Amino acid sequence: MNETTPTTDSNFDANTAANSPSQDATVDLSSDNVATEETTAATNGDAQASSELEPQIAALKAQVDERTNQYLRIVADFDNFRKRSQKEKEDLEQQIKGNTITELLPVVDNFERARSHLKPQTDGEMAIHKSYQSVYKQLVDCLKRLGVAPMRPEGKEFDPSLHEAVMRQPSDEYPEGTVLEELVRGYFLGDRILRHAMVKVATAPEPTATSEENSTTATEES
Repeated sequence: MNETTPTTDSNFDANTAANSPSQDATVDLSSDNVATEETTAATNGDAQASSELEPQIAALKAQVDERTNQYLRIVADFDNFRKRSQKEKEDLEQQIKGNTITELLPVVDNFERARSHLKPQTDGEMAIHKSYQSVYKQLVDCLKRLGVAPMRPEGKEFDPSLHEAVMRQPSDEYPEGTVLEELVRGYFLGDRILRHAMVKVATAPEPTATSEENSTTATEES
């Protein structure tokens, strides 16, 4: 009995082999489409998430700006407070220094009066005079180091903000309103007035007797 070789399987295998690439291609195209759809979906999702985050980002930026402005205001306020406190401290120190020096000025006045009135005659008197004058010089040098300076207004125009007129004297030599003499010395402490100077001020000269006689004679003749 003769055996026959089946041909169906060979044809099937051939058809299967012929059709296999097409199926693989179809599968690959399907995979590309799925990947594209996933990428598109991911992009859309990112865009949607970004649009949802934009209000939150804007709110956070506004909070940062507000906190920054608050910080700058606090820094400016603190700097102003520091400067104001420093100025108040300096003013207080200057006021205390001025009050203390003002209490010492009468001592300086007494030294100057003694120097102008006392005239030593003997060697012993001269020795005493030199000793207290050295103390006076030491006191004056100390006041200079603290910023005290005398006004010295003689020959200058009277200034009511610096001088106090306690005497007036007619003068032909100086214009009216000129300080003729400083009776009590005035002082500055830096650029501040420590004590006003008491001064004698020149006034216009009085009419002379000759002028009055000439005026009387002219009246009688008329």
